[in-house]
Amino acid sequence: MTGYFFHASVIIKIRGKRLAGSCNMDQKDALKKEIIKRFGTPCVVIDLDVVEANIARAQQLCDAAGIANRPHIKTHKSPILAHTQIAAGATGITCQKLGEAEVMADAGITDIIIATNLLGAAQSGQLAALQRRLPLKCCADSAFTLSAYASAARAADRPLDVLIECDTGQKRAGVETPDDVLALAAIIQESQWLNFAGLLFYPPLDGWQETQIFLDDVRAGLSAMGLEIGIISTGGTPNLANLGQLDGATEHRAGTCIFNDRMMLAAGMASLDDCALHVFTSVASRGGEARGILDAGSKTLTSDAGGLEGFGLIREYPDARINKFSEEHGFLDLSDCRQQPQVGDIVRVIPNHVCVVVNMVDQLVAVRGNDIIEVIPVAARGKLV
Repeated sequence: MTGYFFHASVIIKIRGKRLAGSCNMDQKDALKKEIIKRFGTPCVVIDLDVVEANIARAQQLCDAAGIANRPHIKTHKSPILAHTQIAAGATGITCQKLGEAEVMADAGITDIIIATNLLGAAQSGQLAALQRRLPLKCCADSAFTLSAYASAARAADRPLDVLIECDTGQKRAGVETPDDVLALAAIIQESQWLNFAGLLFYPPLDGWQETQIFLDDVRAGLSAMGLEIGIISTGGTPNLANLGQLDGATEHRAGTCIFNDRMMLAAGMASLDDCALHVFTSVASRGGEARGILDAGSKTLTSDAGGLEGFGLIREYPDARINKFSEEHGFLDLSDCRQQPQVGDIVRVIPNHVCVVVNMVDQLVAVRGNDIIEVIPVAARGKLV
């Protein structure tokens, strides 16, 4: 079968192989055999039908709340998928690393927020180099970062748009008081090389009322300084459930929802049918009656448990537990399984934290249902700066 995968104005010709089978399970088994034949295991596989449904769902939620959608590409790290999100209505993208933004800029994407303090990139010259090419929007929560940004903008000969990152309860990055916001805004206001672009939040799931109080106080103080807030950005896939609760919000940044993972299942933000990414892995050994070994270890499934017990959900054997890793092996506890996998069986694992899994592979094997379509390069993986 020959088909086309559409994203933005680009058409990528793809070659898929339709797999015979009289029932869905037979077709899924045939897909597994074709995956191991063409790619081996472990293999990271995404279902494009589910991906596109997830993209549409996030866009619809933002549209319904009257805010822009700015998806976070740290989950998929693919210009192809970023263009697909923009074609579905996204206003731009969010990156976590300057290196990710470089890859996206090379692919023609120009509306980019980098949602972290870029100290390394600002001081190495990489921020200035990319700022010369296109106007970026960066985040800061300290005077030190603002000073580094001003130097980079001066080197680029282009003023840099800056959002002040605010912490309203997550205890991550960000300033914690409205007065801290105003102090940083004053530094930006006085700088020839910095523009005040707005505010960036990642509110706690139950902290949107506190975030509103924080925002209202900041807005009053900025108004007294003669500053307008152009962008009020909120973030997080779990917070898609809270869209519309922050008066004044202009956009939302969600990443995981394009694929979903076991953390999103546990949070009630996704169903099994919403999980677009699986790690196909072979049962490599059955060393004991209730034990097994997968050929996917911490280098594939990641040791980031995300606060959950075990390291992934095996679709075919949901009572099995991946209870520990070596680098290349996943150790199975099968004591609760009425039926157990055998050596050579291929199983599909929903990882706990999908973003980390994607960052560890060079490509995603794309399927539609049980048809292999082609591979999508993970072009922005491994960007440390």
